[in-house]
Amino acid sequence: MATISGLSERSEAAPYYFGYIDRIRSEDVVGVLERQVGEALPLLRSVTEQRSLHRYQPGKWSIRELLGHVSDAERVFLYRALWFARGFDTPLPSFDEKTSVAAAGSDQVPWSRHVEELRAVREATVAFFKNLPAEGWMRSGTASEKVFTTRALAYVIAGHLDHHLAVLRERYLS
Repeated sequence: MATISGLSERSEAAPYYFGYIDRIRSEDVVGVLERQVGEALPLLRSVTEQRSLHRYQPGKWSIRELLGHVSDAERVFLYRALWFARGFDTPLPSFDEKTSVAAAGSDQVPWSRHVEELRAVREATVAFFKNLPAEGWMRSGTASEKVFTTRALAYVIAGHLDHHLAVLRERYLS
């Protein structure tokens, strides 16, 4: 396993994404990615099918939609990491989470399948980063008209899940 440790430099992603990156204090982002899912699954499995349809305010996503968004966003961030790490230089388009959530039909998917989907998505994420050659970590590219390194995207993925688990605890389950 060839990894690069260390928090992303400010030049490795657009300022907006440091809201996620800065949530991760470890230099071992692959270890964080591995541990997170083990910590998240018991919390997610404690949510009942009925509770998973809860919205903390009208117009806000249900818990199912929130977790569907997390899985979709992780796939998008991972695809960007793959694209950049493999040396492709074609810019990638932006990702509109509202469009994605509206099209996903998450409330029609059983909660248990959402939880399993997140586990499977994260397993693929960890496998990718564990096998990434050292030189792939600092390769960069453009997505959403912003420059990212592959390393920054690993931190974004970890921070994005951390952020949404905090939202789940604070706004949906409290």
